[in-house]
Amino acid sequence: MKKFAVLYIAPQSAQEQMAQSTPEAAQEGMKAWMQWADRAGTGLVDMGNPLGEGKEITATGVSEVSSSNHIGGYGIIQAEDLAGAQALLDGHPHLMMPGASIQVYEFLDMPGM
Repeated sequence: MKKFAVLYIAPQSAQEQMAQSTPEAAQEGMKAWMQWADRAGTGLVDMGNPLGEGKEITATGVSEVSSSNHIGGYGIIQAEDLAGAQALLDGHPHLMMPGASIQVYEFLDMPGM
């Protein structure tokens, strides 16, 4: 089995989304996520977390992260290959949000480790 990083992309930051959500909507959202987690089964390694504010760090300094699309959260899944990882994300509740997308990346082994 290979592991994959899952990045949840949205037009709003996770903080903005949570601030604008009613308790009832938040509860329904978590219910949908837990239903997906049940379907993913052992393919779900780490449900992850929403992500807060961030900074971009370069060799020349630190700046605000400026993007119309925010990385709102992450997770870790496992599958035989990228196609299997894609299948695990089919019907994911994050995709119900207008403008949302999911990026999935295979973890590569570190040479010599």
